[in-house]
Amino acid sequence: MGLTGLKWAVWFMVIATWISPRTATSTNSARTLPTHNFDNYTLALRKALLFFNAQKSGKLPKNNGIPWRGNSGLRDGSQLKDVQGDGLVGGYYDSGENTKFHFPLAYSMTMLSWSLIEYPHKYRAINEYNHVLELIKWGTDYLLLTFDSNATKISKIYSQVGGAYEKSNIPDDITCWERPEDMDYPRPVQTTYAGPELAAEMTAALSSASILFKQNNPTYSIKLIKASESLFAFARDTRKRRPYSRGNPWVDPYYNSTGYFDEYLWGSTWLYLATGNVKYLALATNPGITKNAMGFRWTRKMSVLSWDNKVPSALMLLTRVRLFKAPEYPYEETLIGHHKFIALSMCSYLKPFRLFKWSKGGLIQFNDGGEESLQYVANAAFLANLFADYLNATDSPGWLCGPNFFPIATLREFASSQIDYILGKNPLDLSYVVGYGDKYPNRVHHRAASIPSDGLKYSCKGGYKWRDSTKPNPNTIVGAMVGGPDRFDNFHDDRSASAGPTLAGNAGLVAALVSLTSGGGYGVDKSFLFSNLPPPPIP
Repeated sequence: MGLTGLKWAVWFMVIATWISPRTATSTNSARTLPTHNFDNYTLALRKALLFFNAQKSGKLPKNNGIPWRGNSGLRDGSQLKDVQGDGLVGGYYDSGENTKFHFPLAYSMTMLSWSLIEYPHKYRAINEYNHVLELIKWGTDYLLLTFDSNATKISKIYSQVGGAYEKSNIPDDITCWERPEDMDYPRPVQTTYAGPELAAEMTAALSSASILFKQNNPTYSIKLIKASESLFAFARDTRKRRPYSRGNPWVDPYYNSTGYFDEYLWGSTWLYLATGNVKYLALATNPGITKNAMGFRWTRKMSVLSWDNKVPSALMLLTRVRLFKAPEYPYEETLIGHHKFIALSMCSYLKPFRLFKWSKGGLIQFNDGGEESLQYVANAAFLANLFADYLNATDSPGWLCGPNFFPIATLREFASSQIDYILGKNPLDLSYVVGYGDKYPNRVHHRAASIPSDGLKYSCKGGYKWRDSTKPNPNTIVGAMVGGPDRFDNFHDDRSASAGPTLAGNAGLVAALVSLTSGGGYGVDKSFLFSNLPPPPIP
């Protein structure tokens, strides 16, 4: 059955009568348990985390775990006069190119932090907690270099290192095929003097990380919070409100931001959780910001989390605040609306409602069959299972989609079915995570993986022989999730044609996988996220 606008309007009224906050009191809940092979999810999770090790730039730690990667980008940003230390050394390469895009990098760190805050017990149970924490710090240390993190007021942010000028033939990260260790072409740095979405996403990354480091590294945690507040003030400066990518040929074709009010929601929510300052909750529930981010009407966009759309993740976090903390006037009304929208987004994931198309093999199509479909799918699987955990923790057996009630198990089945598809339960019996399973892509679009570590240096065009080779990559980039199949469940393992892995895609995959693992017990950690909030008033 197709859903008309009128039906959705009716659903709003039905859901409005149902949604009411229930404050949770127990620690971890295990009432509704999925019935899938969680050992597979744990194995895949460990591999997915290794992708971040393979993407590191800068001087690598001795125990990085990727033998075919070495130090690289050691002169990045060395031409800058106002950067502390050695320049913009460190961070992560975004994909199979050697570019450091700071917008999706910050988003990826936020997603890793969020997953670690929600599921610390699961990461600890599989001995990956410290690994993830180290990956996050590698990213946040680098982000702190990209602006004056010691200042209370900043005037600019370095938004990118390397990259390519579209339709240019000069040697750069697109026209050259070189390992990061061998880069011998110029690495220009992009600067933004007006980037609200970049600054607000960096706010989210540093704020969420500050929660993680508060106990074992309080000095660093305080530094992250102070830097976050400076970034958010920059983001909110009315004189600087234009997208950071607009008109920049080095950025626009690759990570073009379509707006910044969703980052305002996202960044202010994380600042509230990191500081406990209600002025940030007031911003996150401000009707003007809400209207500009998403309007007052539910649309399909609110279901599709990505590096460019933080509406679903912001609403999910704010729904958690409502369910677990139940703040009252003047925040309650807006939070009720956020909760409604999240409930509707969960409904949109269900196949009978046909809000999104599905492939015959069972993969939901969030981007209408376009490239890199799996990153959206992994994000949705994470949100669905997370919402199920929120409901379970507040003793709610399910939620309403119009007149129909669906149990929590429906969300878990959606999440596991989509991740199972990614891991190989699909018409091709192909795992889209490299190194997982018996059959996976081995011609991944990735410079470092495709060029052998033979001690030889291949020039800009000398590397084309590896780019154009039909042989498998000599280096296996374990844990990398490729872009995915088309809408007909077809995939061509072709280095030059298929979409390669990205930081943002793997961050969503990691979050989804840890939510599905059983190690450490089921459910979220209900108190960790709120450790900086004041206790609720005594009735």
